Amino acid sequence: MFGQLGNLASLMKQAQQIGGKLEGISTELKSRRTSGQAGGGMVEIEVNGLQEVLNCKIDPKLLREEDRELLEDLLVGATNDALAKARQLHAEAMQSLAGGMNLPGLQEAMAGLTGGKG
Repeated sequence: MFGQLGNLASLMKQAQQIGGKLEGISTELKSRRTSGQAGGGMVEIEVNGLQEVLNCKIDPKLLREEDRELLEDLLVGATNDALAKARQLHAEAMQSLAGGMNLPGLQEAMAGLTGGKG
C-alpha cells in the first residue's frame, strides 16, 4: 500500500513539473513568429506560436485592382498557411516537452497536430 502512495507522490511531482514546463512553452510560443503568404506574397499574415493573428500585409497593387473576391481568397489562403506553420511550432514545442517520456499514443497525437505521420 505504501509503495502505491510513493508512486502517486512521484506522479504528482511529475504533473507539477509538466505544468511548469507547459507554462514556459506557452510563453515561448507567444513570442515565436511565423507567417503565411498567398498570391506570390501579395498577402502576408503573421501569427505567433499560439495561433494568434498579429499582422496582415496587403500589396497596394492588389487594393488598386479592386477585386474583392481575389483579396478574400488570398487572405484565407495566407491565414491558413500561417496557421499551419504555427501548429507545427506548437507540435515541435510539445515534442520537446515530452522529451524522453514514453507516453502511449504520444506519437499519434503529435502526428494529428501536424497532419503528418508519427
